[in-house]
Amino acid sequence: MAKKEKELTPMMKQFFDLKAKHPEALLLFRCGDFYETYCDDAITASQVLGITLTHRNNGAGAKGDAMAGFPHHALDTYLPKLIRAGMRVAICDQLEDPKLTKKLVKRGITELVTPGVAMQDNVLNYKENNFLAAVHFGKGLCGVAFLDISTGEFLTGEGTADYVEKLMSNFQPKEVLYNHNRKAEFERNFGVRLCTFEMEDWVFTEQAAQQKLLRHFHVKSMKGFGVDHLKSGMVAAGAILQYLEQTLHNHISHITSLNRIEEDRYVRLDKFTVRSLELLGTMQEDGKSLLSVIDRTVSPMGGRQLRRWVVFPLKDPKRINERLDVVDYFFRQPEFRLCVDDQLQRIGDLERIASKVATGKVSPREVVQLKTALQAIAPIKQACLSADNDAIVRVGRQLQLCEELRDRIEREVNNDPPQLVQRGGVIRSGVNTELDDLRNIAYSGKDYLMKIQERETELTGIASLKIGYNNVFGYYLEVRNTYKDKVPADWIRKQTLAQAERYITQELKEYEEKILGAEDKILSLEQRLFAELVTALQDIIPQLQTNAQVVAYLDCLLSAAKVAEENHYVRPVIDETDVIDIRQGRHPVIEQQLPIGEHFVPNDIHLDRERQQIMIITGPNMAGKSALLRQTALIVLMAQMGSFVPADSAHIGLVDKIFTRVGASDNLSLGESTFMVEMTEASNILNNVTPRSLVLFDELGRGTSTYDGISIAWAIVEYLHENQRAQARTLFATHYHELNEMEKNFKRICNYNVSVKEKDGKVIFLRKLMKGGSEHSFGIHVAEIAGMPKSIVKRANVILQQLEADNAQVGTAGKPTAAIADSREGMQLSFFQLDDPVLCQIRDEILGLDINNLTPVEALNKLNEIRRIVSGK
Repeated sequence: MAKKEKELTPMMKQFFDLKAKHPEALLLFRCGDFYETYCDDAITASQVLGITLTHRNNGAGAKGDAMAGFPHHALDTYLPKLIRAGMRVAICDQLEDPKLTKKLVKRGITELVTPGVAMQDNVLNYKENNFLAAVHFGKGLCGVAFLDISTGEFLTGEGTADYVEKLMSNFQPKEVLYNHNRKAEFERNFGVRLCTFEMEDWVFTEQAAQQKLLRHFHVKSMKGFGVDHLKSGMVAAGAILQYLEQTLHNHISHITSLNRIEEDRYVRLDKFTVRSLELLGTMQEDGKSLLSVIDRTVSPMGGRQLRRWVVFPLKDPKRINERLDVVDYFFRQPEFRLCVDDQLQRIGDLERIASKVATGKVSPREVVQLKTALQAIAPIKQACLSADNDAIVRVGRQLQLCEELRDRIEREVNNDPPQLVQRGGVIRSGVNTELDDLRNIAYSGKDYLMKIQERETELTGIASLKIGYNNVFGYYLEVRNTYKDKVPADWIRKQTLAQAERYITQELKEYEEKILGAEDKILSLEQRLFAELVTALQDIIPQLQTNAQVVAYLDCLLSAAKVAEENHYVRPVIDETDVIDIRQGRHPVIEQQLPIGEHFVPNDIHLDRERQQIMIITGPNMAGKSALLRQTALIVLMAQMGSFVPADSAHIGLVDKIFTRVGASDNLSLGESTFMVEMTEASNILNNVTPRSLVLFDELGRGTSTYDGISIAWAIVEYLHENQRAQARTLFATHYHELNEMEKNFKRICNYNVSVKEKDGKVIFLRKLMKGGSEHSFGIHVAEIAGMPKSIVKRANVILQQLEADNAQVGTAGKPTAAIADSREGMQLSFFQLDDPVLCQIRDEILGLDINNLTPVEALNKLNEIRRIVSGK
């Protein structure tokens, strides 16, 4: 974009100077009623926003810089599109009124919006947190911090790069900061798909981070937050505060604490498990995630909290049972549930409104919503304190009513104010005497003028007197010539007309000054009064944040009660035994997607570390093995979230980690095959498994040769059974029927199969788990119902019979393969690649036919000749 100074107009020089401050950002340059972009920014904006690309007029027909723009009032429409495209946007506003200066208008960057620090409602998803993350590669440990500036939540932790990657997967940050000198290391550990921003290396020093944190929290040490021992984590947190300063986010008083991510309190779910269990998103376009099925929250805070609970199930049976007690109370007390549900729907996004109060960006409507939320909290608090449940009573005690400021909002702000305070009509009448007087002047002007006119008519006896207005000398009194001798001496004549004269008075001039300046004064005064109210509200931000957390907690558990009632879930038993005993368990997502009239077939699962540690499950394709594995994991996960579960009964001995190797897909973009992905995921499991883990393997080894696959699968099952450190409760679904032999030699391995029924040559999937192994996969039947050509299905059956007869596998050398090749009778062969003279003669006969002119009788005769050639007669 560089240009010679002498070629630039003053405004374009101003543009380039501001652009140089944030060269990586797209600069929205306020020019009159438009936000404009220039040069490369204009090209980018036109492509992303779909707006017209034009060029500045440089005079004399010269074509100037590229330019694209949109009206300033459309910022809320276009800014979200830029942010969602992963762009950084610098907003440059006019810092003075163009009417009050004859020089170039002063401009400055008032905000730098990036994907990680967006606060606009139309950019944010109300059901998701919008996290900014920072990663610091420390000495031996990797530090990480997460901040949602829209809610004020600030978290930090540290561990191995693998642990930080797991947190990244669960928190799903919209933007990640890291040291530009560690780019290769960052990409090696976290890939290249994240939206990132590189920062200077001095930002990632303990000294810089400590200084930032202590200054922000106004403390002398971070010990009070319990994070002082997390050296690398604090460096990452300090980098986030530095980034907020760089992006001009200086009003951050709502960030009131830095909390440690207490990984020991939660079940570990790695990124493979989160993806394959489809907890938050789906792998199919028309699929449903677990979250979409169990989310009946009514508040945005509840929706965000539930999303967190899904990927951070608890490991503490006391906390889990406390949640279950609350769900049970909601379940059994319909009046209490109805009261809380009704009030929760009135609360809105209390958490983000509190953050906007802190930043001074709260709108009048949001302040009214804040009042409504505080009013709704009162009956919730009362209902909770009256509940016959200790956990709910404790919740009630935490709620803060903030009556004084709630009532102040009620007194001072109109119930239906405009979105922008600049539009007026925000402050109620009776709040400020000066404001009321100004409104009387501005909005009751005609009445006041009419009173003057009536009074002066009566005093002077001028019957035709009337008051008018023009732009030359403002308000005036007009007197017809027949009455001009009655005009008082103190009236000042300003204009003579053919039939009348116009006068002004001191009273009219004073009123004119009042009425003409009243509207501007009203807006200014309303803005000042509203700003004073917002400043007062900043004092209760901690109470509002506490309320938001409590509301989210209640909302999540109320949601669980609703789902339990709708879908016939039961309360699980949670303890510290090693037993997982699920009776008539169902898949919570699949059962919601079945066609009308079709019912989900439930199954029992029992795992423990004494008798049945590993269940090897065989059975046909499409019989439901994968669904059975997933439903077991989902039931355990839901139970440890504190939710009721889809089963007749469930006894869950606490799980510390859930690992899945289900449905791997090729990662071709990184050069990884199916088998490589399988082995990577399996390695992750075996390197991190504990005796309290739940492990699910589905079709392991399918990406390599049969014998290799069997060998690897056997060795993994043996390791999970024999290794003291790894005796995890395991479901192992496989096509390798050879693994059924393991039951004879390993005491805690049991064989099961998902049963089918053969009738009239057809296979009926019963989807019921039965004791004992299975010997058939029915893969050819699946191919048939998938629409495979009948000739291929028929040929596959012939090959299968040959292989079973020879007890051989495809690909082994020798007789079986030759037998398969020799069994090609009935397959379409090429006549024209054979050297047999009889076939050559048949070929010549066929090629010599004139099919278009051949009669049916001639065709029969020709067929008879070919038959004689074949038979040699």
